[in-house]
Amino acid sequence: MAEVNKYVDTLKKYKTNLNDTDITGKVNEIIGKKFDRNNNSEVYKRIYSCIDLTSLSTTDTREDIWKFTEKVNDMDGASEIPNVAAICVFPNFVETVKEALTANVKIAAVAAGFPSSQTFPEVKVAETALAVANGANEIDIVLNLGLFLEESYDELCEEIDEIKHACRDAHLKVILETGALKTASNIMKASVLSLYSGADFLKTSTGKVYEGASLEAAYVMCTAIKEYEAKTGRKAGFKASGGIVTTEDAVKYYTVVKEVLGEEYMTNEFFRIGASRLANNLLESMKIV
Repeated sequence: MAEVNKYVDTLKKYKTNLNDTDITGKVNEIIGKKFDRNNNSEVYKRIYSCIDLTSLSTTDTREDIWKFTEKVNDMDGASEIPNVAAICVFPNFVETVKEALTANVKIAAVAAGFPSSQTFPEVKVAETALAVANGANEIDIVLNLGLFLEESYDELCEEIDEIKHACRDAHLKVILETGALKTASNIMKASVLSLYSGADFLKTSTGKVYEGASLEAAYVMCTAIKEYEAKTGRKAGFKASGGIVTTEDAVKYYTVVKEVLGEEYMTNEFFRIGASRLANNLLESMKIV
């Protein structure tokens, strides 16, 4: 019980009783006032440099992933457009990406029972460690929603902490699966617990089962990141993922994140968008293809 109280006490330090309608109003206000000034080619370039280019298909083969990586290689220095931030794949393909990759981008792997997080903690830790050993610079895991919803916060946070330890020097992104959490209050609580358990990034969604990213979720998560930095001095990043395809949508997320966290967060060190189709749409918007 003492451990549970530790996390409950942590949550009490944050405003977690949020009104969903209020959050929507704040998001609409930000987009209404700030979207137009960010809707330009320079921002498109910046967003492109923050993409985690993703291939997470059941039918992926080593040849597919090799060719996928070569496309990223071909973009390196090919124009004034900076390359994507990372290539994101299943953990068994990390070695393939590492062998094929010549561009200066990170290798990210989903791990720890992705996308459900429903497996043994020992398996999650082992899968993470293997992905890092094979060359992953970043690990994307899904929050254990079952533990969160039954308020087993001690077990939830200890699991994240163990996975973080298995990451060694790799960055850990914790996917909240905001479409399953549904409410702003749940998203805020999950954000705070993940940050205090060692998350380097908070990520919205897997894009696999539940509703993907939403601007409201982004606003709440970034609010948690900002407040966490104020309390601890540690910066964490934000990643939007799940259904972000158009340039307009990407600029909306950029606008919300920038408004809440500030200009200093608007680099690929702290801001990412997980996407498979967005990259081409951004290039088209910049009249590159």
